[in-house]
Amino acid sequence: LRGNIAPGMRILDAGCGYGRNLVYLLRERFEIFAIDANDRAVEHVRRLSKSLNTGLPDKNFQVSPVEKMPFPNEFADVVICNSVLHFARSEEQFHAMVADLWRVVRPGGLLFCRLGSRIGMDFVPVGNGLYAMPDRQNWYLVDEQKLMALTASMKAVLVDPLKTTIVQNHRCMTTWVVRKPQ
Repeated sequence: LRGNIAPGMRILDAGCGYGRNLVYLLRERFEIFAIDANDRAVEHVRRLSKSLNTGLPDKNFQVSPVEKMPFPNEFADVVICNSVLHFARSEEQFHAMVADLWRVVRPGGLLFCRLGSRIGMDFVPVGNGLYAMPDRQNWYLVDEQKLMALTASMKAVLVDPLKTTIVQNHRCMTTWVVRKPQ
């Protein structure tokens, strides 16, 4: 995040999986919280934290869906949601996920999302925001207009231009980073 994360910040990984995005932050002793719907993944992150002698309590790592996180409003300085939002099962769930992510970002804080998109490739729509992927999964995909409309509706500031990587004619992954106004 190019200097946007500084010591003393509280970081929340929403949809942490097995913690691959947390290793550096745990080693650097940031105040880390994480959620995932998979209880085995959360347990793995707890063990990872212990193995790195972070001193963080197990309660920092909880089982929860992104759209119903157990944290108060304006909880974190940085919220990371990496490769999660495209697993929304509908337009409604996607918006609920984004709303809860934004709810827990402190004023002046950052929301960093990497998500599947239609920016750079065409996919077959199957309804309710879902698209057929080459591996036969259905993903909720956004486009530039959707992300810019969300940014505006959230009264957010785009920190970086949208960046999209096309993964060998299989999928497009877009990085969307916004700051909450003070």
